[in-house]
Amino acid sequence: MSEYPAYGLIDEAVEAGDPPQPARERKALIDWTYLAGELDRFGCAVLPGLVSHETCRDLVGLYEGGRFRSHIHMARHGFGQGEYKYFAYPLPDVVSRLREALYPPLAVIANRWNERMDVAARYPERHAEYLAQCHAAGQARPTPLLLKYEVGDYNCLHQDLYGEMVFPLQVAVLLSQPEEEFTGGEFVLTEQRPRMQSRPQVVPLQKGDAVVFAVHNRPVQGARGDYRVNMRHGVSRLRSGRRFAMGVIFHDAG
Repeated sequence: MSEYPAYGLIDEAVEAGDPPQPARERKALIDWTYLAGELDRFGCAVLPGLVSHETCRDLVGLYEGGRFRSHIHMARHGFGQGEYKYFAYPLPDVVSRLREALYPPLAVIANRWNERMDVAARYPERHAEYLAQCHAAGQARPTPLLLKYEVGDYNCLHQDLYGEMVFPLQVAVLLSQPEEEFTGGEFVLTEQRPRMQSRPQVVPLQKGDAVVFAVHNRPVQGARGDYRVNMRHGVSRLRSGRRFAMGVIFHDAG
């Protein structure tokens, strides 16, 4: 039996304040053993069709609304070009439930990684327990966000670190369709290895797909045991159209 529970993710259209509608539920069963293997090998793994196109549309529709705590223009901070908005609490229902459902199996992977890297921190089984730890440490601002890119926009390679409390895995969901709604704008990861040049990889995604990836460090098996590599992520230049994405980060910000 797998050590990763077979969590079903419920996906429904986003309607603020509405309770879940069972008739509109779509369960996505994830093979966590396979996903853990991909994360071990490459530092990332794709979850095809994590959310429906209808939910993508409704999340994009939130962008001009008032569900956010801050609005960041990347160019003002040297982060790249484009913009993003951090959701305020309470989070939209679908965002909150994605956080809650994805966290437990990812915590299994995160704890195994920390053991391999000789990192003392261990993560509790439930996301609510981990958020309580973040808030007790002074990190109480929500970090899930929506990002918008237009022609010429890009996101510099970076790490989403908001304080000492850092959950080592995060998720990005593509909300627009490549080649139809935009071109360019590829999701890019780099892996900095000790005494070696950095290794890049481009992660192909379709609308509704998600990528799980390492926030900063991950273990790699070498000839003499495990060693630590440093990960960064970004988005290449958008060549046409408009690209929306959602970031699901499990630690909160200070």
